[in-house]
Amino acid sequence: MTGPVLAVDQGTSGTKALVICPERGVIGSGFAAVHPRYPSGGLAEVDPDALYDSVVAAGRHALAEAREPVVALGLANQGETVLAWDPATGRPLTDALVWQDRRAASVCAELEPHADELRHLTGLPLDPYFAAPKMAWIRRHRTTEGVVTTSDAWLVHRLTGAYVTDAATAGRTQLLDLDRSQWAPRALDLYGLSGERLPDIVDNAQPVGTTRAFGPEIPLTGLVVDQQAALLAQRVTTPGIAKCTYGTGAFLLAPTGDTARRSASGLVGCVAWRLGGRTAYCLDGQVYTAASAVRWLTGLGVIQGAADLDTVGATVPDSGGVTFVPALAGLAAPWWRGDLRGSLTGLGLDTTPGHLVRALCEGLAAQIVELAEAAAADLGTPVSTLRVDGGLTRSALLMQTQADLAQRPVEVSPLPDATALGAGALARLGVTPGLSVADALPDGRPSAVYEPRIPAAEAARRLGAFRAAVGALLERAPA
Repeated sequence: MTGPVLAVDQGTSGTKALVICPERGVIGSGFAAVHPRYPSGGLAEVDPDALYDSVVAAGRHALAEAREPVVALGLANQGETVLAWDPATGRPLTDALVWQDRRAASVCAELEPHADELRHLTGLPLDPYFAAPKMAWIRRHRTTEGVVTTSDAWLVHRLTGAYVTDAATAGRTQLLDLDRSQWAPRALDLYGLSGERLPDIVDNAQPVGTTRAFGPEIPLTGLVVDQQAALLAQRVTTPGIAKCTYGTGAFLLAPTGDTARRSASGLVGCVAWRLGGRTAYCLDGQVYTAASAVRWLTGLGVIQGAADLDTVGATVPDSGGVTFVPALAGLAAPWWRGDLRGSLTGLGLDTTPGHLVRALCEGLAAQIVELAEAAAADLGTPVSTLRVDGGLTRSALLMQTQADLAQRPVEVSPLPDATALGAGALARLGVTPGLSVADALPDGRPSAVYEPRIPAAEAARRLGAFRAAVGALLERAPA
Protein backbone atom coordinates (compact mmCIF):
# COMPACT_ATOMS: atom_id res chain seq x y z
CA MET A 1 0.00 0.00 0.00
CA THR A 2 1.33 3.44 -0.88
CA GLY A 3 -1.40 5.72 0.46
CA PRO A 4 -1.01 8.33 3.22
CA VAL A 5 -0.68 7.36 6.88
CA LEU A 6 -1.79 9.17 10.01
CA ALA A 7 1.05 9.67 12.49
CA VAL A 8 0.24 10.81 16.03
CA ASP A 9 2.83 11.97 18.58
CA GLN A 10 1.24 12.14 22.02
CA GLY A 11 3.65 14.34 24.00
CA THR A 12 3.92 16.00 27.38
CA SER A 13 2.52 19.41 26.46
CA GLY A 14 0.38 18.39 23.51
CA THR A 15 -0.37 15.96 20.71
CA LYS A 16 0.86 16.51 17.15
CA ALA A 17 -0.71 14.63 14.26
CA LEU A 18 0.48 14.49 10.66
CA VAL A 19 -0.97 12.93 7.55
CA ILE A 20 2.07 11.82 5.57
CA CYS A 21 2.01 10.90 1.89
CA PRO A 22 4.99 8.91 0.56
CA GLU A 23 5.16 11.09 -2.57
CA ARG A 24 4.05 14.52 -1.33
CA GLY A 25 5.19 14.56 2.29
CA VAL A 26 3.00 16.13 4.98
CA ILE A 27 -0.43 16.95 3.56
CA GLY A 28 -2.30 17.55 6.81
CA SER A 29 -1.45 18.45 10.40
CA GLY A 30 -3.18 19.00 13.70
CA PHE A 31 -2.23 19.95 17.24
CA ALA A 32 -4.07 19.79 20.54
CA ALA A 33 -2.54 21.18 23.73
CA VAL A 34 -2.24 19.22 26.96
CA HIS A 35 -1.76 20.96 30.29
CA PRO A 36 0.07 18.91 32.93
CA ARG A 37 -0.15 20.09 36.52
CA TYR A 38 3.01 20.70 38.52
CA PRO A 39 2.15 20.73 42.23
CA SER A 40 4.99 21.46 44.63
CA GLY A 41 7.46 18.79 45.67
CA GLY A 42 8.52 17.61 42.21
CA LEU A 43 5.10 16.28 41.22
CA ALA A 44 3.85 16.22 37.62
CA GLU A 45 0.46 14.81 36.67
CA VAL A 46 -2.19 15.08 33.98
CA ASP A 47 -5.79 14.05 33.41
CA PRO A 48 -5.61 10.86 31.27
CA ASP A 49 -8.80 11.78 29.44
CA ALA A 50 -7.06 14.96 28.30
CA LEU A 51 -4.36 12.81 26.68
CA TYR A 52 -6.91 10.72 24.79
CA ASP A 53 -9.00 13.71 23.80
CA SER A 54 -5.89 15.44 22.44
CA VAL A 55 -5.05 12.38 20.31
CA VAL A 56 -8.53 12.34 18.79
CA ALA A 57 -8.69 16.10 18.27
CA ALA A 58 -5.25 16.38 16.65
CA GLY A 59 -5.84 13.33 14.45
CA ARG A 60 -9.24 14.51 13.27
CA HIS A 61 -7.85 17.95 12.44
CA ALA A 62 -4.98 16.47 10.42
CA LEU A 63 -7.36 14.21 8.49
CA ALA A 64 -9.75 17.10 7.82
CA GLU A 65 -6.89 19.20 6.47
CA ALA A 66 -5.56 16.37 4.29
CA ARG A 67 -9.01 15.44 2.93
CA GLU A 68 -7.68 12.06 1.86
CA PRO A 69 -8.16 8.57 3.32
CA VAL A 70 -5.23 7.01 5.18
CA VAL A 71 -4.13 3.38 5.10
CA ALA A 72 -2.68 3.11 8.61
CA LEU A 73 -2.08 4.81 11.96
CA GLY A 74 1.17 5.16 13.89
CA LEU A 75 1.23 6.27 17.54
CA ALA A 76 4.19 7.60 19.52
CA ASN A 77 3.98 8.05 23.28
CA GLN A 78 5.71 9.77 26.20
CA GLY A 79 7.45 6.61 27.40
CA GLU A 80 7.44 6.74 31.20
CA THR A 81 4.05 8.30 31.99
CA VAL A 82 1.93 5.89 34.07
CA LEU A 83 -1.68 5.43 35.21
CA ALA A 84 -4.03 2.81 36.64
CA TRP A 85 -7.18 2.02 34.68
CA ASP A 86 -10.07 -0.42 34.41
CA PRO A 87 -9.50 -2.84 31.50
CA ALA A 88 -13.21 -3.70 31.35
CA THR A 89 -14.37 -0.13 30.75
CA GLY A 90 -11.18 1.78 29.86
CA ARG A 91 -11.97 4.23 32.67
CA PRO A 92 -8.91 5.80 34.34
CA LEU A 93 -8.60 5.03 38.04
CA THR A 94 -5.87 7.60 38.74
CA ASP A 95 -4.33 10.66 37.21
CA ALA A 96 -1.42 9.92 34.91
CA LEU A 97 1.92 10.46 36.63
CA VAL A 98 4.03 12.27 34.04
CA TRP A 99 7.59 11.11 33.34
CA GLN A 100 8.97 14.15 35.19
CA ASP A 101 7.17 13.19 38.42
CA ARG A 102 9.46 12.45 41.38
CA ARG A 103 7.01 11.09 43.97
CA ALA A 104 8.30 7.52 43.58
CA ALA A 105 11.69 8.47 45.02
CA SER A 106 10.72 6.61 48.20
CA VAL A 107 10.25 3.40 46.20
CA CYS A 108 13.69 3.81 44.66
CA ALA A 109 15.28 4.47 48.05
CA GLU A 110 13.94 1.15 49.35
CA LEU A 111 15.33 -0.67 46.31
CA GLU A 112 18.78 0.93 46.43
CA PRO A 113 20.45 -2.36 47.55
CA HIS A 114 19.22 -3.86 44.25
CA ALA A 115 20.18 -0.92 42.02
CA ASP A 116 23.10 -2.68 40.33
CA GLU A 117 21.06 -5.82 39.74
CA LEU A 118 18.23 -3.84 38.16
CA ARG A 119 20.61 -1.85 35.97
CA HIS A 120 22.26 -5.02 34.67
CA LEU A 121 18.93 -6.75 34.07
CA THR A 122 17.06 -3.85 32.46
CA GLY A 123 19.76 -1.40 31.33
CA LEU A 124 18.16 1.37 33.40
CA PRO A 125 19.40 3.08 36.57
CA LEU A 126 17.16 3.14 39.61
CA ASP A 127 15.28 6.43 39.28
CA PRO A 128 11.65 7.60 39.64
CA TYR A 129 11.85 8.91 36.05
CA PHE A 130 11.13 5.40 34.80
CA ALA A 131 7.74 3.70 34.85
CA ALA A 132 8.16 0.84 37.34
CA PRO A 133 8.74 3.03 40.43
CA LYS A 134 5.62 5.04 39.55
CA MET A 135 3.63 1.84 39.00
CA ALA A 136 4.70 0.54 42.41
CA TRP A 137 3.89 3.91 44.04
CA ILE A 138 0.39 3.90 42.56
CA ARG A 139 -0.20 0.38 43.89
CA ARG A 140 0.95 1.41 47.37
CA HIS A 141 -0.72 4.80 47.63
CA ARG A 142 -3.58 5.08 45.14
CA THR A 143 -5.35 1.85 44.10
CA THR A 144 -4.88 -1.89 43.75
CA GLU A 145 -7.73 -2.17 41.25
CA GLY A 146 -7.53 -2.56 37.48
CA VAL A 147 -4.20 -2.56 35.68
CA VAL A 148 -1.31 -0.14 35.98
CA THR A 149 0.62 0.59 32.78
CA THR A 150 2.39 3.20 30.74
CA SER A 151 0.04 5.62 28.98
CA ASP A 152 0.46 4.00 25.56
CA ALA A 153 -1.23 0.77 26.62
CA TRP A 154 -4.25 2.73 27.83
CA LEU A 155 -4.42 4.85 24.67
CA VAL A 156 -4.16 1.77 22.43
CA HIS A 157 -6.89 0.02 24.43
CA ARG A 158 -9.15 3.06 24.13
CA LEU A 159 -8.51 3.20 20.39
CA THR A 160 -8.64 -0.47 19.46
CA GLY A 161 -9.49 -2.67 22.45
CA ALA A 162 -6.07 -4.36 22.27
CA TYR A 163 -3.91 -4.69 25.40
CA VAL A 164 -0.34 -4.26 24.19
CA THR A 165 2.78 -2.16 24.47
CA ASP A 166 5.69 -2.04 22.05
CA ALA A 167 9.18 -3.34 22.83
CA ALA A 168 10.76 0.13 22.92
CA THR A 169 8.21 1.51 25.38
CA ALA A 170 8.44 -1.63 27.51
CA GLY A 171 12.16 -0.92 27.70
CA ARG A 172 11.40 2.35 29.53
CA THR A 173 9.73 0.64 32.48
CA GLN A 174 12.66 -1.07 34.27
CA LEU A 175 10.60 -4.25 34.05
CA LEU A 176 12.00 -5.51 30.73
CA ASP A 177 14.80 -8.06 30.45
CA LEU A 178 16.96 -6.05 28.05
CA ASP A 179 18.68 -9.03 26.47
CA ARG A 180 15.50 -11.05 25.89
CA SER A 181 13.04 -8.21 25.23
CA GLN A 182 10.55 -9.88 27.59
CA TRP A 183 9.07 -8.96 30.96
CA ALA A 184 11.57 -9.82 33.71
CA PRO A 185 10.06 -11.83 36.59
CA ARG A 186 12.89 -10.77 38.90
CA ALA A 187 12.28 -7.05 38.30
CA LEU A 188 8.55 -7.52 38.81
CA ASP A 189 9.25 -9.29 42.07
CA LEU A 190 11.57 -6.55 43.35
CA TYR A 191 8.95 -3.90 42.63
CA GLY A 192 6.13 -5.92 44.19
CA LEU A 193 4.38 -6.16 40.83
CA SER A 194 4.56 -9.92 40.25
CA GLY A 195 0.79 -10.33 40.26
CA GLU A 196 0.15 -7.61 37.72
CA ARG A 197 -1.47 -8.28 34.38
CA LEU A 198 0.94 -6.56 32.02
CA PRO A 199 0.28 -5.84 28.33
CA ASP A 200 1.66 -8.12 25.64
CA ILE A 201 4.89 -6.84 24.11
CA VAL A 202 4.67 -6.43 20.33
CA ASP A 203 7.00 -5.34 17.55
CA ASN A 204 7.07 -1.65 16.68
CA ALA A 205 5.59 -2.27 13.23
CA GLN A 206 2.75 -4.78 12.99
CA PRO A 207 -1.06 -4.75 12.90
CA VAL A 208 -2.44 -4.27 16.41
CA GLY A 209 -6.11 -3.52 15.81
CA THR A 210 -8.39 -0.99 14.17
CA THR A 211 -9.97 2.23 15.40
CA ARG A 212 -12.89 4.44 14.42
CA ALA A 213 -11.92 7.20 16.85
CA PHE A 214 -10.99 9.49 13.96
CA GLY A 215 -14.07 8.69 11.84
CA PRO A 216 -13.18 6.07 9.23
CA GLU A 217 -11.84 2.69 10.30
CA ILE A 218 -8.03 2.80 10.38
CA PRO A 219 -5.62 -0.04 11.23
CA LEU A 220 -3.10 0.75 13.98
CA THR A 221 0.19 -0.69 12.68
CA GLY A 222 2.95 1.41 14.31
CA LEU A 223 3.71 1.84 18.02
CA VAL A 224 6.81 3.44 19.51
CA VAL A 225 8.17 5.57 22.33
CA ASP A 226 8.77 9.16 21.25
CA GLN A 227 12.57 9.38 21.30
CA GLN A 228 13.09 6.14 19.42
CA ALA A 229 10.63 7.37 16.78
CA ALA A 230 12.80 10.45 16.26
CA LEU A 231 15.94 8.30 16.16
CA LEU A 232 14.46 6.29 13.30
CA ALA A 233 13.17 9.36 11.45
CA GLN A 234 16.61 10.97 11.61
CA ARG A 235 18.11 7.87 9.96
CA VAL A 236 20.46 7.39 12.90
CA THR A 237 20.95 3.63 12.77
CA THR A 238 24.72 3.09 13.06
CA PRO A 239 27.26 4.01 15.79
CA GLY A 240 29.13 7.30 15.44
CA ILE A 241 26.08 9.52 14.91
CA ALA A 242 23.63 10.61 17.58
CA LYS A 243 20.33 12.43 17.55
CA CYS A 244 18.95 14.91 20.05
CA THR A 245 15.32 15.94 20.33
CA TYR A 246 14.64 19.29 22.00
CA GLY A 247 11.12 19.05 23.38
CA THR A 248 9.79 19.51 26.91
CA GLY A 249 13.05 17.82 27.83
CA ALA A 250 16.04 17.08 25.61
CA PHE A 251 17.03 13.52 24.77
CA LEU A 252 20.19 12.24 23.10
CA LEU A 253 20.16 8.73 21.64
CA ALA A 254 23.03 6.83 20.03
CA PRO A 255 22.52 3.44 18.35
CA THR A 256 24.48 0.33 19.36
CA GLY A 257 23.18 -2.04 16.66
CA ASP A 258 21.93 -5.47 17.71
CA THR A 259 23.98 -5.38 20.92
CA ALA A 260 22.41 -4.39 24.24
CA ARG A 261 24.86 -2.11 26.08
CA ARG A 262 25.04 -1.38 29.79
CA SER A 263 26.46 2.10 30.01
CA ALA A 264 29.48 2.69 32.22
CA SER A 265 29.13 6.46 31.77
CA GLY A 266 25.73 7.20 33.26
CA LEU A 267 23.54 6.66 30.19
CA VAL A 268 20.62 4.28 29.73
CA GLY A 269 20.77 1.09 27.69
CA CYS A 270 17.45 0.43 26.00
CA VAL A 271 15.57 -0.99 23.02
CA ALA A 272 15.61 1.24 19.95
CA TRP A 273 12.97 -0.82 18.12
CA ARG A 274 12.00 -4.38 17.37
CA LEU A 275 11.11 -5.15 13.76
CA GLY A 276 10.31 -8.61 12.46
CA GLY A 277 11.26 -10.05 15.83
CA ARG A 278 14.80 -8.57 15.64
CA THR A 279 15.76 -6.08 18.32
CA ALA A 280 18.00 -3.04 17.80
CA TYR A 281 19.41 -1.17 20.78
CA CYS A 282 20.62 2.30 21.71
CA LEU A 283 22.11 4.38 24.48
CA ASP A 284 19.94 7.18 25.82
CA GLY A 285 20.66 10.30 27.85
CA GLN A 286 18.09 12.70 29.25
CA VAL A 287 17.84 16.40 30.12
CA TYR A 288 14.64 16.86 32.07
CA THR A 289 13.99 20.50 31.17
CA ALA A 290 14.52 22.08 27.74
CA ALA A 291 11.39 23.76 26.34
CA SER A 292 10.02 23.64 29.88
CA ALA A 293 13.04 25.72 30.98
CA VAL A 294 12.24 28.21 28.21
CA ARG A 295 8.66 28.34 29.49
CA TRP A 296 10.00 28.98 32.99
CA LEU A 297 12.04 31.93 31.70
CA THR A 298 8.91 33.12 29.90
CA GLY A 299 6.91 32.90 33.12
CA LEU A 300 9.42 35.21 34.78
CA GLY A 301 8.84 37.79 32.04
CA VAL A 302 12.40 37.61 30.70
CA ILE A 303 11.10 36.64 27.25
CA GLN A 304 7.64 36.26 25.76
CA GLY A 305 8.25 32.79 24.37
CA ALA A 306 10.71 30.54 22.53
CA ALA A 307 10.53 32.78 19.46
CA ASP A 308 12.33 35.48 21.50
CA LEU A 309 15.45 33.40 22.18
CA ASP A 310 17.27 34.65 19.10
CA THR A 311 16.17 38.30 19.22
CA VAL A 312 16.77 38.78 22.95
CA GLY A 313 19.96 36.72 22.89
CA ALA A 314 21.28 38.87 20.04
CA THR A 315 21.28 41.97 22.24
CA VAL A 316 24.51 40.81 23.91
CA PRO A 317 27.64 39.08 22.59
CA ASP A 318 27.87 36.44 25.33
CA SER A 319 26.41 35.37 28.67
CA GLY A 320 28.26 38.10 30.56
CA GLY A 321 29.72 35.61 33.01
CA VAL A 322 26.31 34.18 33.93
CA THR A 323 26.15 30.37 34.24
CA PHE A 324 22.80 28.59 34.27
CA VAL A 325 22.37 24.96 35.26
CA PRO A 326 18.73 24.53 34.14
CA ALA A 327 18.04 21.52 36.35
CA LEU A 328 14.54 22.76 37.10
CA ALA A 329 13.25 19.20 37.48
CA GLY A 330 16.56 17.73 38.68
CA LEU A 331 19.70 16.50 36.95
CA ALA A 332 19.24 13.39 34.83
CA ALA A 333 21.98 11.58 32.90
CA PRO A 334 24.83 11.21 33.48
CA TRP A 335 24.49 12.40 37.10
CA TRP A 336 21.10 10.92 38.05
CA ARG A 337 20.40 13.40 40.81
CA GLY A 338 16.75 14.19 40.36
CA ASP A 339 16.67 15.68 43.86
CA LEU A 340 18.88 18.63 42.83
CA ARG A 341 17.52 22.02 41.84
CA GLY A 342 19.00 24.33 39.23
CA SER A 343 21.36 27.23 39.76
CA LEU A 344 21.91 30.66 38.20
CA THR A 345 25.25 32.20 39.13
CA GLY A 346 27.41 35.15 38.11
CA LEU A 347 24.56 37.65 38.26
CA GLY A 348 25.31 41.39 38.51
CA LEU A 349 23.60 44.73 38.21
CA ASP A 350 24.64 44.70 34.57
CA THR A 351 22.91 41.34 33.86
CA THR A 352 20.26 41.72 31.17
CA PRO A 353 17.59 39.42 29.70
CA GLY A 354 20.01 38.73 26.84
CA HIS A 355 22.60 37.36 29.24
CA LEU A 356 20.01 35.08 30.85
CA VAL A 357 18.90 33.78 27.44
CA ARG A 358 22.46 33.03 26.38
CA ALA A 359 23.18 31.37 29.72
CA LEU A 360 20.13 29.16 29.27
CA CYS A 361 21.19 28.16 25.76
CA GLU A 362 24.70 27.37 27.00
CA GLY A 363 23.33 25.37 29.94
CA LEU A 364 21.12 23.26 27.68
CA ALA A 365 23.86 22.75 25.10
CA ALA A 366 26.45 21.87 27.75
CA GLN A 367 24.25 19.10 29.11
CA ILE A 368 23.91 17.63 25.62
CA VAL A 369 27.70 17.72 25.24
CA GLU A 370 28.00 15.77 28.49
CA LEU A 371 25.65 13.14 27.08
CA ALA A 372 27.48 12.96 23.74
CA GLU A 373 30.81 12.49 25.51
CA ALA A 374 29.31 9.76 27.70
CA ALA A 375 28.02 7.99 24.59
CA ALA A 376 31.43 8.24 22.96
CA ALA A 377 33.07 6.73 26.03
CA ASP A 378 30.65 3.80 26.06
CA LEU A 379 30.91 3.19 22.30
CA GLY A 380 34.67 3.63 22.13
CA THR A 381 34.23 5.98 19.17
CA PRO A 382 33.51 9.73 19.01
CA VAL A 383 30.11 11.09 18.06
CA SER A 384 31.06 12.75 14.78
CA THR A 385 27.71 14.38 13.99
CA LEU A 386 24.66 15.39 15.98
CA ARG A 387 21.27 15.30 14.20
CA VAL A 388 18.63 17.36 15.94
CA ASP A 389 14.87 17.85 15.89
CA GLY A 390 12.12 19.32 18.05
CA GLY A 391 10.58 22.75 18.39
CA LEU A 392 13.66 24.44 19.88
CA THR A 393 15.70 23.67 16.75
CA ARG A 394 13.99 26.77 15.32
CA SER A 395 16.36 28.81 17.50
CA ALA A 396 19.51 29.54 15.52
CA LEU A 397 21.15 30.79 18.73
CA LEU A 398 20.61 27.49 20.55
CA MET A 399 21.71 25.42 17.56
CA GLN A 400 24.85 27.51 17.01
CA THR A 401 25.64 27.30 20.72
CA GLN A 402 25.21 23.52 20.50
CA ALA A 403 27.65 23.27 17.59
CA ASP A 404 30.11 25.58 19.34
CA LEU A 405 30.20 23.67 22.62
CA ALA A 406 30.11 20.22 20.98
CA GLN A 407 32.79 21.22 18.44
CA ARG A 408 30.83 19.08 16.00
CA PRO A 409 28.43 19.86 13.15
CA VAL A 410 24.76 19.97 14.10
CA GLU A 411 22.33 18.85 11.37
CA VAL A 412 18.76 20.08 11.76
CA SER A 413 15.86 17.87 10.68
CA PRO A 414 13.93 19.29 7.72
CA LEU A 415 10.81 19.09 9.91
CA PRO A 416 10.90 19.61 13.68
CA ASP A 417 8.25 16.88 14.08
CA ALA A 418 10.64 13.95 13.69
CA THR A 419 8.82 11.91 16.32
CA ALA A 420 5.62 11.92 14.28
CA LEU A 421 7.59 11.16 11.12
CA GLY A 422 9.12 8.12 12.82
CA ALA A 423 5.72 6.91 13.99
CA GLY A 424 4.46 7.32 10.44
CA ALA A 425 7.36 5.31 9.03
CA LEU A 426 6.61 2.46 11.44
CA ALA A 427 2.92 2.57 10.51
CA ARG A 428 3.92 2.23 6.85
CA LEU A 429 6.23 -0.69 7.66
CA GLY A 430 3.45 -2.38 9.60
CA VAL A 431 0.93 -2.14 6.78
CA THR A 432 3.25 -2.81 3.81
CA PRO A 433 4.88 -6.26 3.85
CA GLY A 434 8.36 -6.31 2.33
CA LEU A 435 8.95 -2.56 2.58
CA SER A 436 12.48 -1.69 3.71
CA VAL A 437 13.16 0.64 6.62
CA ALA A 438 15.05 3.02 4.34
CA ASP A 439 12.13 3.25 1.91
CA ALA A 440 9.68 3.95 4.74
CA LEU A 441 11.67 6.90 6.08
CA PRO A 442 11.33 10.55 5.07
CA ASP A 443 14.03 12.44 3.15
CA GLY A 444 17.19 12.54 5.25
CA ARG A 445 18.64 15.84 3.99
CA PRO A 446 19.00 18.42 6.80
CA SER A 447 17.31 21.80 6.55
CA ALA A 448 20.38 23.50 8.05
CA VAL A 449 23.86 22.57 9.25
CA TYR A 450 25.59 24.53 12.02
CA GLU A 451 29.37 24.35 12.16
CA PRO A 452 31.43 25.40 15.22
CA ARG A 453 32.41 29.07 15.15
CA ILE A 454 34.53 29.26 18.28
CA PRO A 455 37.95 27.68 18.98
CA ALA A 456 38.11 24.43 20.91
CA ALA A 457 39.83 26.20 23.80
CA GLU A 458 36.92 28.63 24.20
CA ALA A 459 34.42 25.76 24.07
CA ALA A 460 36.42 23.97 26.78
CA ARG A 461 36.42 27.13 28.93
CA ARG A 462 32.63 27.47 28.73
CA LEU A 463 32.10 23.78 29.41
CA GLY A 464 34.46 24.06 32.37
CA ALA A 465 32.36 26.86 33.86
CA PHE A 466 29.23 24.77 33.48
CA ARG A 467 30.86 21.69 35.02
CA ALA A 468 32.09 23.77 37.94
CA ALA A 469 28.55 24.98 38.56
CA VAL A 470 27.25 21.40 38.47
CA GLY A 471 30.06 20.38 40.83
CA ALA A 472 29.00 23.10 43.27
CA LEU A 473 25.43 21.77 43.23
CA LEU A 474 26.63 18.24 43.89
CA GLU A 475 28.87 19.36 46.74
CA ARG A 476 26.06 21.26 48.50
CA ALA A 477 23.45 18.52 48.12
CA PRO A 478 23.13 15.68 50.62
CA ALA A 479 24.25 12.33 49.22
